[in-house]
Amino acid sequence: MFKECLYHSADQKWAYAYDRNHFHLRLRTKKNDIEEAVAVTGDKYDWERYQLDARMEKIAADDLFDYWEAVIQPEQKRFAYGFRVKSGDETLWLIEDGIFEEQPQPAGGYFEVPYIHEIDLFEAPAWAKNAIFYQIMPDRFANGDSSNDPEHVSAWGDQPSGDSHFGGDLQGIIDHLDYLTELGINAIYMTPIFTAPSNHKYDTIDYNQIDPQFGDTELLKKLVKVCHDREIRVVLDAVFNHTSEQFPPFQDVLKHGENSKYRDWFHLNGFPVEVKEGIANYATFGFYGNMPKLNTANADVKQYLLDIAVYWIKEADIDGWRLDVANEIDHHFWREFRAAVKAEKPDAYIIGEVWGNALNWLQGDEFDSSMNYPFTNRVLDFFSSSDRKGSDFANEINKLLMRYPQQVNEALFNLLSSHDVPRALTRIGSNKQRLKQAVVFMMSSMGVPCIYYGDEIGLEGDSDPDCRKCMEWDADKQDRELFDFYQLLIALRKEHVALRDGRFRFLHADSENGTLLFERLNEKQHFTIWMNNTEDKVTLSHPMKAGGWQDALTNEDVPTFEEKLSIELEPLGFRILYRDI
Repeated sequence: MFKECLYHSADQKWAYAYDRNHFHLRLRTKKNDIEEAVAVTGDKYDWERYQLDARMEKIAADDLFDYWEAVIQPEQKRFAYGFRVKSGDETLWLIEDGIFEEQPQPAGGYFEVPYIHEIDLFEAPAWAKNAIFYQIMPDRFANGDSSNDPEHVSAWGDQPSGDSHFGGDLQGIIDHLDYLTELGINAIYMTPIFTAPSNHKYDTIDYNQIDPQFGDTELLKKLVKVCHDREIRVVLDAVFNHTSEQFPPFQDVLKHGENSKYRDWFHLNGFPVEVKEGIANYATFGFYGNMPKLNTANADVKQYLLDIAVYWIKEADIDGWRLDVANEIDHHFWREFRAAVKAEKPDAYIIGEVWGNALNWLQGDEFDSSMNYPFTNRVLDFFSSSDRKGSDFANEINKLLMRYPQQVNEALFNLLSSHDVPRALTRIGSNKQRLKQAVVFMMSSMGVPCIYYGDEIGLEGDSDPDCRKCMEWDADKQDRELFDFYQLLIALRKEHVALRDGRFRFLHADSENGTLLFERLNEKQHFTIWMNNTEDKVTLSHPMKAGGWQDALTNEDVPTFEEKLSIELEPLGFRILYRDI
């Protein structure tokens, strides 16, 4: 066996409490290198009485490694453990002290779980795991009150520029809640709505005021109330990394320089505070001099922002925060942010904008979720053409899943489009059938799906500002067949718990073409999703337990079979089958 690939660490994603009673152990080995892996466990104070061998299951594989997992239910909420792996006549033992050819005497030198404390568990809000989100840019969704339109408002539907305002507002969202209810979503995430000079509002002037072009506090409270009446949750966008240059404390710094009482609110590198030749002598978001970066380690700044976070929960009863540029703010701040928010509303959902691996923020003391752009990129890259192999795609998805513990994967914010990237339909080559494949994968994957406004009726758009076009409300210009498809997939996910909390595993991923078969499985239902990302008709076969299979999209029974289930798929086709257990 290849000892160099045998790996485990008693922390984070390799050894973690899934809930109050179950502990997950993961082991990495060289791909196709071992036949059997066993977690050998016992209590360090009485090994013989509590000794238990737990056979491990291969839950994922990528191009280099296999990943194994065992679920342990320790009677005393503590245990020590090691691993026994076998290949042919060779057996190895892995414990914390190293790799051995014979079993080391328990339990000295073994890995250890000292005690499972409930207060340390990672727990995202239960409702979030059952949510289907809909992202809205208020200025671009619907204009419900033309009296609050900003000056020089553009005609609805014109091509947007970086400076365009179109007059969308909170009333427009209220006016179209029947549409959202018909679609089936049960959560809304809005980009920033607080007073700011730009159309996107990521340059806040006043965190205490709703931007007048969107409405006011009473209108936000009304929006949240009517959404809650429809069992729709509402999450707002918090921009705490930076502000507008028009933010009053920064204006005070510009005016009073070293004598400003707000000088320590920002990261200043000299006086006078200024921008020369496009470079600011203070920290900013990117290199935008009009967006000075806040010093969140400053006690006054910290308290100011924490008060804002709690205020809008108290005032408007919002259900959580999406946190802009979250990875550029210190961990100390986010820990205090979580404590303050959860103290006010324990089931508030906290989503961090982290574009890469977000494990450092998802330990249970900062965020509940992260915007899963790595998922976005892998899914759209695969389904945008038939050049990719199914095995390559499965390897990439498995790598992402192995970044995090299972409960983190279940709460990640999965998306195909957003205000920051080209729309999915455009990125996927304007091919509606390919988009449908991507939607099927998102809706049947582990994580919380989010639909960017207009994707469901065929809106296209390249990079910003093109991806921020106005919502199309002319029914004759909407792709209603695509809308019906989204509606069907949303209803399917909401109806079947296995699509939300079931185990995810690839059963087949072809190394010669783009065909895939994966499953979602819990104690009550078994889903299998069959996908053909090729231009040819194919037949996929796989051993399955016979009896009781149905097509989830047509409600038709699957013909009887014996040992293998064979499914014929049209070019770019897919089938979703399930059976009750």
